[in-house]
Amino acid sequence: MSETTYGIGEGPATRVSLSLPEGTAEAIRARVGKREFSAFVTAAVERELRGQILDEYLADYEQRRGPLSPESQQAARRVFDEVFAEDGEWPAAS
Repeated sequence: MSETTYGIGEGPATRVSLSLPEGTAEAIRARVGKREFSAFVTAAVERELRGQILDEYLADYEQRRGPLSPESQQAARRVFDEVFAEDGEWPAAS
């Protein structure tokens, strides 16, 4: 049996157990309904992973090249968003 590696947002759905505070779960259900709960959580997790990957990249860049201004950080975030929106691909989380 071959083991396939999937990128963020790829591959078949897999069932996982998730514990959330009841207030958070109710807020999600109220916003998107019971049927879209998983899609909402998936999108939120993918946004968080994307942000962490970008933060890791920026930290690595700053370690090698020195600090970036807040304006440069925002520009990097815009470029990152544009590149991955166009390609529809995400880097692997490290």
